[in-house]
Amino acid sequence: MKRMGVWVMVLALLVGFVPTGVRGVEMEIPAKSALLMDAATGTVIYEQNAHEPLAPASVTKVMTMLLIMEAIDSGSIGWEDTVTASESAAAKGGSQIYLKVGETMSVSDMLKSIAVSSANDCACAMAEHIAGSESAFVEKMNHRAKELGMNDTNFVNCTGLDDGQDAANHKTSAYDIALMSRELMENHPDIKKFTTIWMDTVRNGTFGLSNTNKLVRFYNGATGLKTGFTAGAGYCLSATAQREGMELIAVVMGCETSQERFSACKSMLDYGFANYAVVKPEMPESAQVPVRLGEIDRVAAVPGNKQALLIEKTQKSMVTTQIQLEEEVHAPVSAGQRLGTLTVRAGEQILAQIPLVAQQPVEKLTWGQVFLRVLRNVCFSA
Repeated sequence: MKRMGVWVMVLALLVGFVPTGVRGVEMEIPAKSALLMDAATGTVIYEQNAHEPLAPASVTKVMTMLLIMEAIDSGSIGWEDTVTASESAAAKGGSQIYLKVGETMSVSDMLKSIAVSSANDCACAMAEHIAGSESAFVEKMNHRAKELGMNDTNFVNCTGLDDGQDAANHKTSAYDIALMSRELMENHPDIKKFTTIWMDTVRNGTFGLSNTNKLVRFYNGATGLKTGFTAGAGYCLSATAQREGMELIAVVMGCETSQERFSACKSMLDYGFANYAVVKPEMPESAQVPVRLGEIDRVAAVPGNKQALLIEKTQKSMVTTQIQLEEEVHAPVSAGQRLGTLTVRAGEQILAQIPLVAQQPVEKLTWGQVFLRVLRNVCFSA
């Protein structure tokens, strides 16, 4: 009995440290694969066969757009740089804006055409502009996928078209699509200038674009992201939306109809917004720790990792925070040194214990500096 009592206590402790759980969701999603993820925390709220490698069709272009945005944000290419269409780019089939060989267009208009109209010719032209060839760009795609932990993924082109000898090996999963969608939307917010467009034009207003993602117009809070369809892949979608400070990513693969993919993502997004919330505990400006014998007297304590927490909506009004800090620390202090803990609770339940660390380094005073400080204090006190 004593031994059983010990195990009961251990189990109780373990349960107490489980973070706010995502409760079991019973939804019937008419897709081969589906997933709902919170963008801020990466928490998976719902999944259905989410790690099976499947053909993603044009949802592939989420990675294409990510690499374009990374190239822009790094300064290696500019929004108004001129991109020239090659014979290979102009020959792309499927969704396109019918680039002619030698036609030029700005990076901005190329990216707009990819995001809004899923233009395969523009995707190829941008791949060649960034990497020299589509095959070299695909190497970058696969390298980036590995960095993001997309373990179910192998890209063979930048468009998702199922033509070509290796097309059968072009696979990813709903989970991996959510990962790259999250990276794009969270870290490159300028992409939303394009993914939220319903209708626009290029070529000085002579060629119209219409968004293939109907949720952009018909779903409250929609921010993107990318549709896809081929006969082999079926209807696919990575849909993103934001409400009340929370952004969700809903992914479906292998739906039988276009309407099914939109309805499925809408159902998942509705569920997420109705039942969950993201809270970001705020740090008071007074969260500072005295530093003994340091070049400055106090150092600010800041969270050592992202503070965003996904919680059930019913808990939102119960969230409280408590800060515990060291009484003082001795110099030298390194940036990132542990100074305390921020505990977040919902009622009596601990949601998270976030380490608080030094915002900046603090060097130790030299003996000469100590002497001058003492002398200054004596003089002023006199």
